[in-house]
Amino acid sequence: MKIGIIKDINTDKNKYIYYYQLVLDYNSIDHKIVDVNSNEFFSEIKNIDHLIFRWGHYDSDRQLAHTLLPIIEYNLGINCFPNQHTCWHFDDKVRQYYLMKAYGYPFIDSFIFWDKISALKWIATATFPLVFKLKGGAGSKNVHLIKSRQKAIIIVKRIFTKGISQNNIDKNTFSLKRYIRHLGGMLLRKIAGEQAGDTWQKEKNYILFQKYLPNNDFDTRVTTIGKRAFAFRRFNRSNDFRASGSGKIDHDISKIDVRCIQKALEISISMKFQTMAYDFIYNETKEPECCEISYTYQDNIIFNCPGYWDENLEFHEGHFLPEYFHVMDLLNVPNLKHPLNIKF
Repeated sequence: MKIGIIKDINTDKNKYIYYYQLVLDYNSIDHKIVDVNSNEFFSEIKNIDHLIFRWGHYDSDRQLAHTLLPIIEYNLGINCFPNQHTCWHFDDKVRQYYLMKAYGYPFIDSFIFWDKISALKWIATATFPLVFKLKGGAGSKNVHLIKSRQKAIIIVKRIFTKGISQNNIDKNTFSLKRYIRHLGGMLLRKIAGEQAGDTWQKEKNYILFQKYLPNNDFDTRVTTIGKRAFAFRRFNRSNDFRASGSGKIDHDISKIDVRCIQKALEISISMKFQTMAYDFIYNETKEPECCEISYTYQDNIIFNCPGYWDENLEFHEGHFLPEYFHVMDLLNVPNLKHPLNIKF
């Protein structure tokens, strides 16, 4: 049994690759890093049994994943993490909404338009405030509260003409202060030897608004891995409606709404997701509804959870690397050993 891990094309310091290697080395499982830039790439791929490619929010990652992973999984028949069930909709809130609504799962009402005339016609009678989102972005990036019809019209006209770059969304339409902070983040990535311009594709010719649900001081993040569920609450940023990226984490399991756990497990099992993180907030009747999903997430926050629930809602105590369960399920090795003395 041999495992391939696709080399990160943006940095040599990919923490996820490090933890996968840690788990594999601890269990003496043969593995190797494979480089997509090598002329021997497909020769190497054909000699492995399982492939790991933990791709992220970079446009370059998305371009590579959507090009290679379907071929590797469907045409070469290699077992992948993530597989296509799990990742084809990653970092695309339009795909996520359509997928969830097609199956009737609770997802916050969203209003998606593919031409300017239809969007402007709807805005003329819409109720504000509304939440505007670009398809991609993590940590509440590209998520804004639109309080007026005039602002909505400006956004619609721009996205259906010049388009909006994720790197320039605040400069163009919202906050120069946030844009300057973003430039600072790009500079730090460049200093660290990483790709500075993480997003370079323009968003054009679609618009996504989401119903605004007030009176939510936090969201409940439920992350499933197989038939396990980890959960914690994330409180909003100061004077803000957004919880993602706030860093205000509460791991107290007694405060977790079990309905969120039940729904996340139900969705993941029925949709054959290897793993998925769900963000739940409450609607007007205090029912939890999902606002976003993501197959990848911060591993240290999962590790800090005091344990997980199984599909029978039995709680299992302990601190676990998500990569440990990813490998366990990918290889179907239930007696996999967990590395000791984990450091982040």
